[in-house]
Amino acid sequence: MKSKFLNEFKTFIAKGNAIDLAIGVIMGSAFTAITNSLVNDILMPCISALFGGSDYSGLKLVLREATETSEAIVLNYGMLINAIFNFLIIALFLFFVVKVLNKMRAKKEEPAPAPAAPVKSNQEILLEEIRDLLKKN
Repeated sequence: MKSKFLNEFKTFIAKGNAIDLAIGVIMGSAFTAITNSLVNDILMPCISALFGGSDYSGLKLVLREATETSEAIVLNYGMLINAIFNFLIIALFLFFVVKVLNKMRAKKEEPAPAPAAPVKSNQEILLEEIRDLLKKN
């Protein structure tokens, strides 16, 4: 029973779908690092210069102050605003990347050539000639 399980597992791992998924996850994490750097190091400083600051992480609403017996209850809505900005900028960037990739794919895809006329065998040619002769008579 163990060997059957191991064989099935080996077959699953060796399938292209599992390998493609693993590669996609690795590439996704590498691409995430690039897009996060683009957002945090390039775009957010530009937005900050235009709008007079874009780091909203310090914005919060204190619902209850900390006491000796309980912790403070704080809503850090500034972190949410920063996350939303990051998401929108990354989504916009990915939109443009996908748009460019789709244009590149469209240029590569050429229309399929028209199917060639079927090649007739000698037997088919002879049968057509006989048919034509019979029609004349």
